[in-house]
Amino acid sequence: MKEVMCIIRITSVNKTKEALCEAGFPSVTFRKVFGRGKKSLDQAMAQSFLDAGEKVPAVYDESISEKGRLVPKRLITLIVTDDKVKTVVDTIMETNSTGSPGDGKIFVLPVEESYRVRDGKSGVEVL
Repeated sequence: MKEVMCIIRITSVNKTKEALCEAGFPSVTFRKVFGRGKKSLDQAMAQSFLDAGEKVPAVYDESISEKGRLVPKRLITLIVTDDKVKTVVDTIMETNSTGSPGDGKIFVLPVEESYRVRDGKSGVEVL
């Protein structure tokens, strides 16, 4: 079993939830988180929006944010069998990729054991 952890934009939550459900993964956990990547302020991009008097599109928020600012994101976690990891990762990538910084990150971790609290059963059958 594996845990797939994914950090995505807030604006992508509903379409990600729907895509995972359609792909056969209705059991997911979403959490509100704050964080940032390693990209720092893009002065030229920020100035171009200011000069045009336009609101910054959400897809560029992280690209022009000040250094150190924490950006609201969503953390998705789900536990799947080893043979389903690629499907989950592909679904998340297809749904969230815009080609811009801030699209997110995906991490895959091993899960050694799992138990269902209701009846004490364990293993893959509790997924």
